Amino acid sequence: MSNHGPIQIRAPFNCLTPELVADSIEEAFGIRLENLIYPFPSYINRVYGLQDVQGREYVAKFYRPGRWSLEQIQEEHRFLSELQRGECPVVLPIPDREGETLQTLSLEACGLDTQETVELTFYFALFPKMNGRAFDPESDEDWIRLGSLAGRIHVSGRKAQSGTRPKLSPVHFKGYVDQLIQQKLIPEDFISDFMTVTGRALELFTSHSSTVANIRLHGDFHRGNLINTADQNLIIIDFDDMSEGPAVQDLWLLLPEHRRNSKRELELILEGYTEFVEFNRKELDLIEDLRFFRMLHFLHWQSQQRFDRAFYQHFPDWGSHAFWVKCIEDLQDQLLEMGG
Repeated sequence: MSNHGPIQIRAPFNCLTPELVADSIEEAFGIRLENLIYPFPSYINRVYGLQDVQGREYVAKFYRPGRWSLEQIQEEHRFLSELQRGECPVVLPIPDREGETLQTLSLEACGLDTQETVELTFYFALFPKMNGRAFDPESDEDWIRLGSLAGRIHVSGRKAQSGTRPKLSPVHFKGYVDQLIQQKLIPEDFISDFMTVTGRALELFTSHSSTVANIRLHGDFHRGNLINTADQNLIIIDFDDMSEGPAVQDLWLLLPEHRRNSKRELELILEGYTEFVEFNRKELDLIEDLRFFRMLHFLHWQSQQRFDRAFYQHFPDWGSHAFWVKCIEDLQDQLLEMGG
């Protein structure tokens, strides 16, 4: 019996090989794959392009262990089905022979600070690959179209509450601050400034969000999560950050710059959005608050994934003195955008 308590794996994806990916997909879905697997860029999970022997293309998504529970990912898949029934252009995961869209791969791995073996569980899903290109809005109609897509998501998003997904609340974001402090990742001479700037941001967000209703969201609705197909249809992908929060969370990420520099685009987005659902304009005061907490979310994400293979190739100065100087300065600048 272990005396270490829960055993953690620092870099779980280092255990996931291309052979394991292919074998898991073939076994779960009863398909034969070509010997070609290519990774897609993904911050949180691991996403791979695959092709079967008939030439059909797929995208396999392996969820980061410990991030979402089985129930939370299943809720994401149910939301996708609900959106599809509401004629929202999304991509549904492929079911196996029993109709299940979420599969499990279990491995044995060594713990963080001990050589004791622990079971490591990966949940994974398979999607049909949708070919297309990025969508860059150029005309007024393009911005209106983006707002319409967000509105179509929220038609379904407003029909029920999330049962398992996080709420974009002050409590949620304070958890990021607390974890960064508890992990002792912030150098001592930066802690005071970090606590001051995040504390003031939490005060403002609490004030601005006190009368705002929460709905189910895409959660990460930016242009990178849209595919423009050959017939000019837009398809929404990657609901991994599905959450519950203010509707404006699925609008501000579409903007090209800060709110003060994106007034025209914002009004066009709202024009398209309100063709489908009403919008509470008080939520506009949350745009720069949510941008601040996206910065904090990204910082927390980096802290959780710094042991992954190749992390420091992408973020070579992460955690250095210069890194924290720039981080604090950026947070302070964003606090000014919030009115702090």
